[in-house]
Amino acid sequence: MPIGRVLLTQAQIRKRVRELGHSLNRHYRGQQPIIIGVMNGALFFLADLLRAIDLGDAEISCLRLASYAGKKRTGQIRGLDALDQSVAGRPVLIVDDILDTGQTLVALVKRLKKLGASEIKTCVLLEKRRPRKVSHKPDWVGFRIANEFVVGYGLDYNSRYRTLRQIRVL
Repeated sequence: MPIGRVLLTQAQIRKRVRELGHSLNRHYRGQQPIIIGVMNGALFFLADLLRAIDLGDAEISCLRLASYAGKKRTGQIRGLDALDQSVAGRPVLIVDDILDTGQTLVALVKRLKKLGASEIKTCVLLEKRRPRKVSHKPDWVGFRIANEFVVGYGLDYNSRYRTLRQIRVL
């Protein structure tokens, strides 16, 4: 039995990911960016986005960060220490599933700046329309959504529902 109501269909997601890919191709043409996928939530988005871009010299890396336990934010970002000096002097694109509080992306951008990345851009599949304590404006956004808890297409609730092909409101 399907959970929740469908917010974004598989076709809507696929179309928007292709559009984002075209924009990323234009921006990074002739560059060798490091593309960092924030796991586990961005897994499907990152894979589809990589298929939609043509950046043969891009380096791909995945970083497992965590700020949630169930539906609750923990207030701490775990996993930032996995980044190293290999980003120094390089353009970096962060690919994340959702911009919610902004704390994860702000902490990641801050860490990448400290490590000397030459440019840091962010691409999120979803951006929640909500007030934030920290400010971060992503460079590319797939969809802006209401402040609702969503699952599917990589987003989860207690490690469940990631494999739904649509995004659903829980």
